[in-house]
Amino acid sequence: MRIAVIPARGGSKRIPRKNIRDFCGKPIIAYTIEALQQSGVVDRIWVSTDDEEIAEVAKSFGAEIPFLRPVELSTDSATTLPVIVHAVKKMISRNLKPEYICCAYPTAPLVKSTKINEAFELLNNHSGYVLPAVKFSYPIWRSFTVDDNNQINLIYPEKIKERSQDLPSVWHDAGQFYWANKEVWLQSVPMIEKHSKIVELPSWQVIDIDEEEDWQRAEILYEAIQRKV
Repeated sequence: MRIAVIPARGGSKRIPRKNIRDFCGKPIIAYTIEALQQSGVVDRIWVSTDDEEIAEVAKSFGAEIPFLRPVELSTDSATTLPVIVHAVKKMISRNLKPEYICCAYPTAPLVKSTKINEAFELLNNHSGYVLPAVKFSYPIWRSFTVDDNNQINLIYPEKIKERSQDLPSVWHDAGQFYWANKEVWLQSVPMIEKHSKIVELPSWQVIDIDEEEDWQRAEILYEAIQRKV
């Protein structure tokens, strides 16, 4: 059995009610639920939440709410791994037999069902995670900090004279979903380590929504993509 778990707590501070806020016509969590449904590789979709309103919205789009998340896993400091481990243990306690679990974030409106499927296919004979990733758009080797005196301090001074085409590509987590087998989750193995594999995403399919400006940019990007579809 393959079960997706969407962690969606109710206490978002920077963007209030972020997980169910309207995004281009429907609650943002709906995009993740629908992408999972359309992927064809997920048997059930659970939402782990502490919030009754989020639960009702998620159910209206076809997700299951098998429990309300405990208080200790619903704080600002709660991280993803313990939340997914808690959900997997709930599955086992209910005599379900999940072989693979996909953690999918609720604020990823650009997530594609085809990529969820592609990542799942990579799980064959792989004992770690599979996640979507994207290249940094500019070489991080040319990055620098700026101090209080407006002075630049190079982070990689040894690389600054190299041509950009000679610098290695650097990637980052797209923040959309993570596939792994049950044992990997239960062992609380870190998600981004040498044991992980990636599926590549283009930069226009990735945006991290943390601030109001990010939200507005994401809506503009989504609408632009829809016009071209």
